[in-house]
Amino acid sequence: MVFFDFDNTLTGVDVLDAVIERFSVNQDWVAYEEAWKAGRIGSRECLEAQLRSVRVSEKKLARYVREIPLDPFFPRLFQWLREKKIPSVILSDSFSFIIKTILRHHRIRHDAIFANELRFEKDRLVPSFPYASKDCSRCAHCKKIHLLAHTDKTRIYVGDGLSDVCPALEADKVFAKGSLLTHLKSRGRSCTAFCDLEEVYKFFKGMEKKSPPLKTLAYA
Repeated sequence: MVFFDFDNTLTGVDVLDAVIERFSVNQDWVAYEEAWKAGRIGSRECLEAQLRSVRVSEKKLARYVREIPLDPFFPRLFQWLREKKIPSVILSDSFSFIIKTILRHHRIRHDAIFANELRFEKDRLVPSFPYASKDCSRCAHCKKIHLLAHTDKTRIYVGDGLSDVCPALEADKVFAKGSLLTHLKSRGRSCTAFCDLEEVYKFFKGMEKKSPPLKTLAYA
């Protein structure tokens, strides 16, 4: 079972950061971003504070994010996983409205998406966090609960950021870049570095040629 982060993993940029920077009416979001990176606040507190300064209508936000490119290899990788009947899931600390708008624009239908939610009140964005954990304030979306629900499967995680640390530690194999790669290396955790999804796609294609079949492999 393959779990994907979204921002800067399936896309080439951090979409949510781009949205906040583009539509904020002041620079208050910068201080919250730095506080989150330093570990002084969790991502839920950070997002709630940052979105208070954002002013954009639903229509305008949809038009903006539709211009965000996907990693060129994601459609190919996604199709290959479907053909091989390997379940894939998108886990994000961003918002389902943004993710679904981008995927629809690229004509990708993916039903297994778990993310935070947005409600529009004119030009204000009101967030909610259906997958937040009562036991941990670090992440607005506790991604690891989705991996823990599938301990009967070999779980592969593909991600890039701090919100991917917890789920990556529960995975059987991890593809990592960015701050996730730095964090795992600092803890001596095994992972495979990647720059884009072409490398992940080639990994799966390579495993397809080996024996035993891909679905029975226990990854190191």
